[in-house]
Amino acid sequence: MKIIECPRDALQGIHTFIPTSQKIRYLNALLKIGFDTIDFGSFVSPKAIPQMQDTAAVLQQLDLSATTSKLLAIIANLRGAHQAASYEEISYLGFPLSISEQFQQRNTRKSIAIAFKELAQIQEVCQQNNKLLVVYLSMGFGNPYGEAYHPDIVVEFVQKLASLQVQVISLADTIGSARPELIQSLYSQLLPAYPSIEFGAHLHAQPKDALKNIEAVFTAGCQRIDGALGGLGGCPMAKDVLVGNIATETILALLETQNEPFAYNRQAFAEAQQIKDEIVRFSQA
Repeated sequence: MKIIECPRDALQGIHTFIPTSQKIRYLNALLKIGFDTIDFGSFVSPKAIPQMQDTAAVLQQLDLSATTSKLLAIIANLRGAHQAASYEEISYLGFPLSISEQFQQRNTRKSIAIAFKELAQIQEVCQQNNKLLVVYLSMGFGNPYGEAYHPDIVVEFVQKLASLQVQVISLADTIGSARPELIQSLYSQLLPAYPSIEFGAHLHAQPKDALKNIEAVFTAGCQRIDGALGGLGGCPMAKDVLVGNIATETILALLETQNEPFAYNRQAFAEAQQIKDEIVRFSQA
């Protein structure tokens, strides 16, 4: 199981601008822990996500000399893809695709049909620049806008993404609507049908629901899971109330109970937790 740490998602909804130096300090601590990937920033309009406007400046100051972690950046259009792909340090470009028309418009200001056309172009950019495209299939476990939702719709979207040769797809909860039965049902269909695709889970949940959903992800055989220290964050474009990310601490604790402990630098983990707490206090001051 690959663990993807998501400080970008943890911080993007905070209204108070976090100093660039503090983000660099936090990310450099996370890079020492041993996560497979760090979702560190995004190349999107600063008007849409003001907190991430310094992603390029942050990237220049990251210490990648001794880390095994790869970097992932979120992009929302072809322009962002070109920008992110120009950095050798970035391995993954993540694109949010929604099965909800309303949320696709709200999140990326384009229709689903246009998003698919742009994804084909973004995939070309990734292939030309030796990057791997990660598609986050948002509203993958439910729709809060009254639009039609059914697991078959998710399967249809995956079929289209497979035709674009997308190699990594992460089903995203976004609003905390996932339930264990649905999680297991979806992955049990998708994993055997598309063995060449690496499937992940990007869940948002209230703490009381998190553990059962993580267990369902593990049981279903999912290959990667996203988390954020302290369960911070949420998508500021979804509904009106942020639902936090799955806490990385909960993921690690569950792995321990299943006798599949994640080997990581505990000192660096403690340091990152301390910096995260400082950021939270700063944002609330």
